[in-house]
Amino acid sequence: MDTSPRITVDDDITLITLQNCPAELSFVAEVFQKISQLGIDVDMISLAPSQSSTTSISFTISDYDLDKLLNFTSELHNKTKIKAIVSSGNCKISIYDKNMKNSPGIAAQVFAAASRAESDIRIITTSEVDISILVTAADFPETLKALKEKFHQTSETA
Repeated sequence: MDTSPRITVDDDITLITLQNCPAELSFVAEVFQKISQLGIDVDMISLAPSQSSTTSISFTISDYDLDKLLNFTSELHNKTKIKAIVSSGNCKISIYDKNMKNSPGIAAQVFAAASRAESDIRIITTSEVDISILVTAADFPETLKALKEKFHQTSETA
């Protein structure tokens, strides 16, 4: 039985970063409620530590939902000082291992492999059994190759 981590990939991913957001969790909840009402699935989410009364929120969506989201971010900008930074055409690589919870050092191995490939990592999210990195489409082939070599795996498209 193979106990190596499983690698999956998703492409056509857009990273959105909302800067100068109010630091209140109620605001964050409202943003994601409005995005869900647009029928947009959100994947990776990262909330930066508060800078006094503001914070930044980063999340990913499918490139195919970008038009719907841009209307929302334009309205948000017109009402507030919130600025949306958009980076589309990215790829997500996820490394899953149910034993990761009890295996210190997996994240270090992932980051070392990505570093050797000189990857431009845009965002990282983790759970007890999964590490996901978002890389530019230009860096995707080399990053995936480095991770496959490190973990002796073939990828699965999610």
